[in-house]
Amino acid sequence: MAGAREGAARPGPPYGALRFGLRTGLCAWVLRRVPTPRRNPFALGYLAVLAATTLLGRLADPALVHRLQEFSSTDGHHLLHHPLRVLLLSGLWVAGPVWMPYLWAFAFTVAPLERRVGPARALGVFAAGHVVATLLSQGVVLLAVATGQLGADAMDLLDIGVSYGVLASLGALAALLPRVGRLLALGGAVLLVTEQVVTDRDLVTGVGHPTALLTGLALGWWLSRRPGRRGRERAPRAGWPGRRAPGREPQPAEGARRRAALDRV
Repeated sequence: MAGAREGAARPGPPYGALRFGLRTGLCAWVLRRVPTPRRNPFALGYLAVLAATTLLGRLADPALVHRLQEFSSTDGHHLLHHPLRVLLLSGLWVAGPVWMPYLWAFAFTVAPLERRVGPARALGVFAAGHVVATLLSQGVVLLAVATGQLGADAMDLLDIGVSYGVLASLGALAALLPRVGRLLALGGAVLLVTEQVVTDRDLVTGVGHPTALLTGLALGWWLSRRPGRRGRERAPRAGWPGRRAPGREPQPAEGARRRAALDRV
């Protein structure tokens, strides 16, 4: 068309407005918290391992699965003879045949903790909760067996799962949240642990779950007070060579040169 400039009206990319809308407001807030391999390598990698062992448990021969889980169990006898092996392998199974609840558990505890403290520290919190709660709960079982309050078969009960690590991550996350979020997270965690202790009535659960939560709280409190958690002051940007930054007062040598130039005029 005459008078029309070439390229004056170029169509934008398809769904450009939709993409712009997703980057603002509530959608942007949600998308920034969706776990991705870049933001949450530890959480997603761990979920992949749990998905694999859950599929193995559902598809493989039940006798084989039972032997593998017994080989990984952190019961009293295994902890006395093979502590490192069972402390590592017991965290690679879920307690039951269903994996989906752990997806949501990781999405609301491990993943947000990892975004705040990084994958290495998130792994440390998870592992610390798993190890401390396991050792303390099985230590109580061992003491109960030694004093005759429980039978010797209590030291052979299957003990696998990731609930200790999840509760430790929840406790650490609560310690790192602002005051309102901290109170909500702690309230939910206390209700969850109380419901599990009341309904399960298992000694290992009754000792292990509160221990894992308290371990996470202690580690979260420690992480919140580390210097690396505080905002760092940004260094002033360097300007172009020979260019004075806005608002900077002239130096004495610079002022002397100006006065000498005025005297020569």
